Amino acid sequence: MTKNLPKLIVSVGIPLLVGFLGSLFTTPSIKTWYAGINKPAFNPPNWIFGPVWTILFILMGIALYLVWTKKKKGKIGAYFLFGTQLFFNLLWSYLFFKIHSPILALVDIVVLWYLILQIIIAFKKINKTAGNLLIPYLLWISFASILNFFVWKLN
Repeated sequence: MTKNLPKLIVSVGIPLLVGFLGSLFTTPSIKTWYAGINKPAFNPPNWIFGPVWTILFILMGIALYLVWTKKKKGKIGAYFLFGTQLFFNLLWSYLFFKIHSPILALVDIVVLWYLILQIIIAFKKINKTAGNLLIPYLLWISFASILNFFVWKLN
């Protein structure tokens, strides 16, 4: 395990870095723009998002680590999907919180949802546990998609 510790640190660090970058777009808007928009009744309290996202980014990183350390060919496509979904994840924060566009964020999150589903499939072919670790992420993005839709409709 200790010989793979650098891979684990990098694997978990990459999604956490994306999460941190996303927070640079998000945090300034929480008490200003986001506080002033209409939200559905099922909108969770603001404090829940940080812990949920931290857990999800850690699970993503562990999944990436399991794929990276599995001796199997044909992982390039899975890595590409993983990187692409991280980009769309970050882009969502920019679209929603930085430029205040729930409709563009909604388009983005639909693409993100599809990419996560594809990553789950790709990762499961390499390591079943890795794919399963991404299921909570897909469920959260499903909920976030509905939330994003209602924010768009209400505003």
